[in-house]
Amino acid sequence: MCGIAGILNLKGKRYGNLSHHLNVMNHLQKHRGPDGSGIWKNRNESVGFAHRRLTIIDLQTGTQPMQDPYGNTICYNGEIYNYLELRKELSDYPFKTTSDTEVILAAYQKWGDDCVNHLRGMFAFALWDEANQRLFCARDRFGIKPFYFAYVGDNLFFASEVKTLIPFLPEVKTHNEALKDYLVFQFCLGTKTLFEDIQELPPAYYLVVENGHHNISKYWEVFYELDFSHTPQYFEEKLRELLSDSIHLHTRADVPIGAYISGGIDSSIVAAIASQYQAQDNLSFVGFTGKFSLGQEYDESHYARALASQHNIPLYEVDITSQDFIDSIESVIYHLDFPVAGPGSFPQYHVSKLAAKHRKVVLGGQGGDEIFGGYTRYLIAYFEQCIKAAINGTMQEGNFIVTYESIIPNLRSLKNYQPLLQEFWKEGLFDSLDKRYYRLINRASSLENEIAWEGLGDYSPFEAFQEIFHGKNVGKESYFDSMTHFDFKTLLRALLHVEDRMSMAHSLESRVPFLDHPLVEFAATMPSNIKFKDGTLKMVLLNAMRHELPGTIINRKDKMGFPVPLNEWLKSDIKDFVCDIFASRRLRERPYFNQAEILKSLGGESKFGRKIWGLLSLELWHRQFHDRASEFRKLLDNTAASEMLGKEEITIS
Repeated sequence: MCGIAGILNLKGKRYGNLSHHLNVMNHLQKHRGPDGSGIWKNRNESVGFAHRRLTIIDLQTGTQPMQDPYGNTICYNGEIYNYLELRKELSDYPFKTTSDTEVILAAYQKWGDDCVNHLRGMFAFALWDEANQRLFCARDRFGIKPFYFAYVGDNLFFASEVKTLIPFLPEVKTHNEALKDYLVFQFCLGTKTLFEDIQELPPAYYLVVENGHHNISKYWEVFYELDFSHTPQYFEEKLRELLSDSIHLHTRADVPIGAYISGGIDSSIVAAIASQYQAQDNLSFVGFTGKFSLGQEYDESHYARALASQHNIPLYEVDITSQDFIDSIESVIYHLDFPVAGPGSFPQYHVSKLAAKHRKVVLGGQGGDEIFGGYTRYLIAYFEQCIKAAINGTMQEGNFIVTYESIIPNLRSLKNYQPLLQEFWKEGLFDSLDKRYYRLINRASSLENEIAWEGLGDYSPFEAFQEIFHGKNVGKESYFDSMTHFDFKTLLRALLHVEDRMSMAHSLESRVPFLDHPLVEFAATMPSNIKFKDGTLKMVLLNAMRHELPGTIINRKDKMGFPVPLNEWLKSDIKDFVCDIFASRRLRERPYFNQAEILKSLGGESKFGRKIWGLLSLELWHRQFHDRASEFRKLLDNTAASEMLGKEEITIS
């Protein structure tokens, strides 16, 4: 796990001050790799790589950037879990290390661009092919590891984190279309970021720059080709096999590992199985969880304790307070690079901080909800369509596998979602499937007055949503698949953004065993009545792995996903802190905020609403990056930077 960065002159000319600029990039990402750093430049200094290393595999000889005997140089972040198997397959290559980094070089030498299809893991890398004067960059299938890039003049800049590219931008500007995406979904679609001149390489894509031209190509897709020929028992047995294999591979490391244990199904399964593999190898395995001491709605730690007790996992806990919010929220936004997803990044930051005191590697449960259908909104949306079909007498049309009668016993899980239900059914009832799901996930409906929408252009997030929701890789057999597919392509990517930044803020590697492509491809063949039988979310996963879980977790109906008591704290503990930010002159001068309306909104949001979180995150993001853009640019000045780079901490955070 590392931080990567690089500079390429598109015309093949010498880039002035290359060493210093690469050092600046390395410094801005030093939290990603405190164990070592490296700089590489080609002979005429037209291209250079910077690398920060967190040592996990091959602690002694895995230094980067790494070169092979054929003139190829790689700068890589991630873990290739099948590197031992690939090493055997590539036995003709003259290996000099035991690292997974060198395996990528060997794979490129044999298979060229197709090397990515042989890799099983999480990765983002840049590889310079000296013989062909060619830059090849790739990102893993799910976007677990980040890759950002920007074109400025005749130069390409890339890095693991956006903040690393900011010194090279002539001006920091907000991307209005991306901002619209964020206000609607709390994440951006496509290659967009909230920075106008910085793009994100999408998951399962590679970027090639050759002869001054660049091209982005997709190398992998998941296809929902449903298998109606097998029994539920077949799917459960195959799922157990694939998931256990993935978790076993994800425990490969030359350092001790642990796991996040939230008390939900996904993280509990991962921790349970991983602890068994670690015990077989006589390795210590520990868990980490967090809580808010504000009652049962905000404290799920007793579920985590139940899992830890059943599997004899030592469990470390952190109690997260309102003062922690005041003290750390600016650092959270800084490390995120730009706002994304909900307030879960804040507790994730603190649990990761705890974990980093004891381990360099943790496993987590990200991906389970999007692959197997774990979000309560799927139940809400499906219930509406079942009622519509029952009224119209079309229940037997369109593969309504889950009937409204079978859903009824599971409706108690909607207890905490009554405000969402009221909003969802307020208008548009029984409309088309895409419009209904869009309404269910659209967070902009509560921001009509707080945002000056007229200044954000004509771009339609709904049209962009439709392209994904109706993707050609998704069959039309099930509404359930269309919903989960959209979240798999978008929300999951946002959550992985949070997972990466909050762990790497503390130099911690986070691994996600559910995101193993053989497992994901298999799950895409499961019909809805296998994943979602009788309205029970993630039924196939629960049935397949229930022997690993305590009854309290199997039978729980109240999973909220680490709810943050932000709106509770706004009534007292953090009220003055937040009010001062929203009442500031700086916010009043932002072109798309209506300050008076924002101030009126304080204290009026539902318990788990995200309006205030979203607006607060945007303002703090502006302060970190827009208002301080000149401080980033100063780093490129040799005189000013010589002092800054010598300090342990840099003042722009």
